[in-house]
Formats: sequence, structure tokens, C-alpha cells
Amino acid sequence: MPMYDRFNRKINYLRISLTDRCNLKCTYCVPATGMRYMHMEEILTDDELLEVIKIGAELGINKIRFTGGEPLMRANIVNLTQKVKNIAGIEELVMTTNGIFLAKYAQALKEVGLDRVNISLDTMNAAHYKTITRGGNIEDVFAGIEAAKKYGLSPVKINFVRIPGVNQQDEKEVKEFCNQNDLKIRFIRQMILETGEFSQVEGGDGGNCSLCNRLRLTANGIIKPCLHGNFGYSIRELGVREAFNKALNLKPEKGTGSNTHQFYNIGG
Repeated sequence: MPMYDRFNRKINYLRISLTDRCNLKCTYCVPATGMRYMHMEEILTDDELLEVIKIGAELGINKIRFTGGEPLMRANIVNLTQKVKNIAGIEELVMTTNGIFLAKYAQALKEVGLDRVNISLDTMNAAHYKTITRGGNIEDVFAGIEAAKKYGLSPVKINFVRIPGVNQQDEKEVKEFCNQNDLKIRFIRQMILETGEFSQVEGGDGGNCSLCNRLRLTANGIIKPCLHGNFGYSIRELGVREAFNKALNLKPEKGTGSNTHQFYNIGG
């Protein structure tokens, strides 16, 4: 049976941060003050994750997105993907990744049921990419994109974050690359969590509060009703059903800002 919030929005989409770890430290994602990683015992186990998804599916969730940190840094990611896709009611399983490890995992992930991927790419210039990501190798991303296409993780979507004063000159080249390689591009204006500054994603529904159909699960088990909000409900403290109910019933009409999380540990 579908879930509806107070504003009659159908909630069927759960974004899951599998880990707060990432192999990159992108300037728009990692705060200047650095990161405080969760202790490993804080991170949900596979069994806990599967319980959340099973109950979510019973309540009306039919789409799952794996995010991070970098989701491909989650141990046993292929096995976990297979178990999630086999849960009754889950119709779509997708992933947002930086693409660095995707060439290694694309075939196996497709074989166990991953439907498609979004890959972050904010420039076509190798040196500029290394600066933005604080050390990343853009050739690994290109290899990941090719693997995603080869093994059918499609449509492959590219996430381009518009970083003021940094990559305006890169936008045209990335767009041309996507057009030439049958990739769908999404332009995302850099957001500010603390003040709730965001706009609608160009090429997607993200940022359109009137159509928001999602809840978020942090790597340590907090169900959050809104990216730009402080509210969150622990599955460990409240139980999974009660955490879902509270997140659903207290989902705001629109985001107003948050200081309880950062992009690197909630996955955007």
C-alpha cells in the first residue's frame, strides 16, 4: 500500500548511504574542517540494512538508491546488491558513484540486479579533476563510464555540480562528452546545507519539493525525511516501523537548512 505524507506526496523512494567513507575529498562535498568518520560499530550491518528495506518495501518503498560516501567502498557490495534486488516489492535499484571503482564492479553488479548508475563528473580536464577531487584520476572515471555502458547499467547519468567560480568553463565540454557518448547529464547547482540553499536539478526531479518522493537512511541508521532538515529518526532506538512513520509524518513541505549532517555522509 502506498505511503503518503501530510502534503499528499507519494513516498516510494529510499536513498541509502552505505558508508560515510570515500576515496575522494571533493571540495564541494568535504568541509574545510575535515571529516569525522563514523566508528565501524555505528555503521548498519547488512542484516540491519536488509530489515529496513524489507519493511520499507512493505510500506510502499519500491525504489532504492545506494549512495555514500562512495558506495563501492562498502564491503560485500555485490552480495548486498543481490540481496536487496531480491526483496519483494523493490522494482528499481540504482547507485550514485564517483566511478573510480566502477570498472572493477560494473559487470558483477549488473549480473546481480543493479539497474543503472549516476556518475559524478565535474570537468573533462585531468588536472582540474585532480584539484576538485583532491587527488582523483579522471581516467578511472572514464573507464567506469565505459564499463557501465558495456554491461548495461543504463541509462548512464552524469552528475555535474556547478561550483561557482570553479568549473563554469567545464560545463560545455562535459555536456558535449555526454551527447557524444549517449549519456544523460544532470546539472546540480552547489547546495548549502546550513542555510537550505538549493534549486531544482536540471535534467531531474531533485530539488523540486512539491514532487519530493524520498526519504533518506544514513549509514548509522537514521531515517531523515529531508536533505535540508535536521530531523532524523533512529531505527535502532525507535524500531524500523516507528522510524519510518515519524519520518513520513514529519516530512516538511520544503527544506529549510541543516547542521546535523554533511554531503559526504548523507549522499546528497
